[in-house]
Amino acid sequence: MAERADQRARPDILWPAVRSVVMVAMSYRPDTDPLALLERRDRGVIAAYAQRRDYHEVLKGKLKELGGYLSAKGDVRVKVFCDTAPVMEKPLAEAAGLGWQGKHTVLISRGHGNWLLLGAIYTSADFAPDEAGTDRCGSCRACLDVCPTQAFPAPYLLDARRCISYLTIEHAGPIAPEFRKAIGNRIFGCDDCLAVCPWNKFATEAADARLAARDDLAAPPLAELATLDDAAFRRRFAGTPVKRTGRDRFLRNVLIAIGNSGDPALAAAAEDCLTDRAGIVRGMAVWACGELLDHAACRALYERHGADETDPMVGAEWRAVLDLTDPAAAETAGP
Repeated sequence: MAERADQRARPDILWPAVRSVVMVAMSYRPDTDPLALLERRDRGVIAAYAQRRDYHEVLKGKLKELGGYLSAKGDVRVKVFCDTAPVMEKPLAEAAGLGWQGKHTVLISRGHGNWLLLGAIYTSADFAPDEAGTDRCGSCRACLDVCPTQAFPAPYLLDARRCISYLTIEHAGPIAPEFRKAIGNRIFGCDDCLAVCPWNKFATEAADARLAARDDLAAPPLAELATLDDAAFRRRFAGTPVKRTGRDRFLRNVLIAIGNSGDPALAAAAEDCLTDRAGIVRGMAVWACGELLDHAACRALYERHGADETDPMVGAEWRAVLDLTDPAAAETAGP
């Protein structure tokens, strides 16, 4: 973000020929309430936008169609962007009159709610600007209050370091223990602040059939997901946004959800991951076992799998589990 801040602030630095920016939005309203899935603790919750074909492909294709139309009307050059360049889509969409940035920092439309995908067309044509959107959040703070990790220090301000979407998708390392419980069974992204927006009563379903949600991604079983190797992960999530986060990060999230399930029957799935090739997976498997099993079981697992652990991060997870279950154990069994 810091390295290309000038290009975000000034479209003409990104592309000197730009004279106007055309902003577009597409609805992807989910068919069911995402918050209801949070009660199904043995299932994983994937953000609504990621339960379907990768929107970058769908939306970018439509942007190119519109850009081609503009170019055909005269000597007009265009460049299209859909999360592919340092473009401030939400402020630009508000300036273009598509809506306003809500207190959760996401664009809200009076006619479509906040389930929106945004794209931008930079063009050399001079267009008269539309009237900017007007903030209509009023005194509502539902999106702020629902956040499980309190990622909004103030209205209209998001601390991404606390955001579950950032933590489960972009963050590469282990997720800090202070956030793991709050993540619940969210395994890719989070829809909470979007789902509670009262403007969603006007939202419409996605018009493009390519954005239809896949049934197998609505609430996949955690035990099943925990068995995915690289090839199976790629096959299952081919063509969806989930694929880009990678198998190891994804299983990290799945194991946190397993640990939060409260279901000892899922401990077997976590145990199977204690020997995974990826340290980030082994570490979260240790944490999940510590949440679901008693001290004796955790100690036995440590003796089988943890005594020879060489990854410092995984070793720290073993120490934390042993400390929490039996303070004296760390003195004699710490890796």
